[in-house]
Amino acid sequence: MARRKTINVTGIERLEGIPYHDAWAAYTCVNCRKINYVRIGQKLLMPKKAVENCVWECEHCHFSHSKESELPFENWEDEYNASGSVTAIRFWEGFFRTATEHPESYWKQCNVCSRILPFKAFSKHSSWGPLERQMECRGCKGAINAILNPKRTRQQLHESAVRRRIADLFLKEENEAIDLQKLFDRFDHRCFKTKIPLDISQRNSWAIDHILPSKYLYPLTRQNAALLSRSANENKRDKWPSQFYTNNELIDLAKITGASLELISSKHPIRNHDIDINKGVERFLQVREESDLPKQVQEIKKILQHYGLISHLSPENKKLLNLN
Repeated sequence: MARRKTINVTGIERLEGIPYHDAWAAYTCVNCRKINYVRIGQKLLMPKKAVENCVWECEHCHFSHSKESELPFENWEDEYNASGSVTAIRFWEGFFRTATEHPESYWKQCNVCSRILPFKAFSKHSSWGPLERQMECRGCKGAINAILNPKRTRQQLHESAVRRRIADLFLKEENEAIDLQKLFDRFDHRCFKTKIPLDISQRNSWAIDHILPSKYLYPLTRQNAALLSRSANENKRDKWPSQFYTNNELIDLAKITGASLELISSKHPIRNHDIDINKGVERFLQVREESDLPKQVQEIKKILQHYGLISHLSPENKKLLNLN
């Protein structure tokens, strides 16, 4: 499916002709020690095939990197440098494996600043190219969000707050307060995603991420809270954790917070089932004397219908809400 056309309102234009879905391999020349980039394209290399077939010529000194090449290491015996020697073959196998073994080994070109950067410089985007990474690097994404975030409408902000309130509504127990100092200590006073230092007193620079989004009825608890910079949190929004964090980040996140690794690493969102629907209804209908009760009833019915929760209601609450 073609990506729908969007209107650029940031003043930061994307560059034409950037192969933003393509994977790149990066290596340091064994002869001149300068870095090189090789455009791999839409199909990742298998390490064994890379060893057998690849010939990468340094763009700086033109040294040929292949299994047939001699090694230029002056601190090695000549017989070890010789083309076809066991030592040279083993070296080239490790050389190409390092550059091609995992998706995380590859690099990508940002279609905003045009730099070719490591895999981790791009946030996850499922089904986008062989690396499943976004088109722009995190630096450019942060700059774009700095412009876009203030443009979020009141309706968008309201909807986000409503989702958080609904997630809290169906808690089995009372929601627990987040101790900010302990949160900062757990995450070493750094954004978990970008690792940039954060100051607890600079409230506009950081945010608390619902690791499992409130969109799927998960409340904010110690196990479900991550410290992020403001821009990283805007990138995360309602994404399921495996759609935003890398595998290694998910493992670290589970270790830091005590979250279930099996749950947060799920490829697809899973709605929270550890909730009390009937208690949520009771909480919602505990209105003040001057509140509009009919309006409250209609709102809770819409919530229950939207999340498909009517079947979980007790017979008494079904009757109360006229949902029989």
